[in-house]
Amino acid sequence: MVLSHGVGGSDESVHSTFASRYVRASLPRFRMPEQSIPKEAAYQIINDELMLDGNPRLNLASFVTTWMEPECDKLIQASVNKNYVDMDEYPVTTELQNRCVNMIAHLFNAPLGDSETAVGVGTVGSSEAIMLAGLAFKRRWQNKMKAAGKPCDKPNIVTGANVQVCWEKFARYFEVELKEVKLSDGYYVMDPQKAVDMVDENTICVAAILGSTLNGEFEDVKLLNDLLTKKNAETGWDTPIHVDAASGGFIAPFLYPELEWDFRLPLVKSINVSGHKYGLVYAGIGWCIWRSKEDLPEELIFHINYLGADQPTFTLNFSKGSSQVIAQYYQLIRLGFEGYKNIMENCQENAMVLKQGLEKTGKFNIVSKDNGVPLVAFSLKDSSRHNEFEISDFLRRFGWIVPAYTMPPDAQHVTVLRVVIREDFSRTLAERLVLDIEKVLHELDALPARVPSGDLAALAAAEASEKAMEKQREVISLWKRAVLAKKKTNGVC
Repeated sequence: MVLSHGVGGSDESVHSTFASRYVRASLPRFRMPEQSIPKEAAYQIINDELMLDGNPRLNLASFVTTWMEPECDKLIQASVNKNYVDMDEYPVTTELQNRCVNMIAHLFNAPLGDSETAVGVGTVGSSEAIMLAGLAFKRRWQNKMKAAGKPCDKPNIVTGANVQVCWEKFARYFEVELKEVKLSDGYYVMDPQKAVDMVDENTICVAAILGSTLNGEFEDVKLLNDLLTKKNAETGWDTPIHVDAASGGFIAPFLYPELEWDFRLPLVKSINVSGHKYGLVYAGIGWCIWRSKEDLPEELIFHINYLGADQPTFTLNFSKGSSQVIAQYYQLIRLGFEGYKNIMENCQENAMVLKQGLEKTGKFNIVSKDNGVPLVAFSLKDSSRHNEFEISDFLRRFGWIVPAYTMPPDAQHVTVLRVVIREDFSRTLAERLVLDIEKVLHELDALPARVPSGDLAALAAAEASEKAMEKQREVISLWKRAVLAKKKTNGVC
């Protein structure tokens, strides 16, 4: 959700060039129009405005899938009018979700018998999955504390400071204290020992991240499990682990099958993963899988019958589309283990191409790790003249969307750029991006250096220099147009 706000000084009406073939009157920008307009005009007006959006394929800030096969696009379009919550009316779609839950549970090594079904649910992305997992942990902890006659009004959860904002939302929305392990220079994920040291009797779980948003690094869930097992034995507590595998859940099983991070570790009670990231499905679909039925309190499950037969449900929202569930099932059976493995290996190889290209410039430190989510996070070796935010801004001129951001406490003095390598980011695009970054560096070197805001005299001189350069650019541009206007051209350009 985006909080709505008007653009200051903007026109109160919407105008469109080609839509004037169908309609001449402008439309109010923030009020519903009084009269209908032709469908062609409505389409063209919206299409004209959407041209100013960024190109999803060049949005290197996002982990979210931006391309699927045409056959899957057809399935999505054919099912876009199905409301998933109507399980009795769409039993096949419900069956496909159950198949997905079981496939993912087996992928995560859930301890299931031959005839045992997995416990899990499809969600609208990992944010909802994390909310549901957190609620299950909170309720289990409350039940345990009540049974022991102890207060249960001050639950807390231990995470690293590198967690995604949805964990902060969970803590604030559901009144759970968020205890964050601070980062340190050169170590940008949660330290398992520090996390376990922060655990107390009121800790509902420790959340580990398999694929940090900041640099793609996997946290050491195995070490966390071992340390926490020891502390539980010493204290008599049974503090569990949740793994936020939003980004890494569809990577680790294929690239690092020997890595122990999932239900092979006894304290891991639930895992979330984003189907719309490396699950290779358009937004938004996520999954939450529990180790066993005992880990999901029955009182959180609602049973409804006003849509037909009795239907158990555990979601924050009610209505949602069926198309992404169907798309996830398509990808799982279409690609299989082999297909996912090939795609993840290709992503990793393209990440190495980009990393090596950046290293050859001699301008950057690589912050990301080779093992983890296929992304490259990097920072300038020398930011005395220009910084990472300027590089991000200049890359927009080439169509690239590359985010720049500061690390969380206590590493906030480090600023990085991050490029996420998705399936649709080819080796050719990686090489092209390196060339454009080199162009940007050359352009920035030709500009005046950044000046501290406190140095007013130097700031004024820099502004004067920039204005002079801008005037020179305008003169050169006018001269080029004048020369080109005099030239005779033949053929079609």
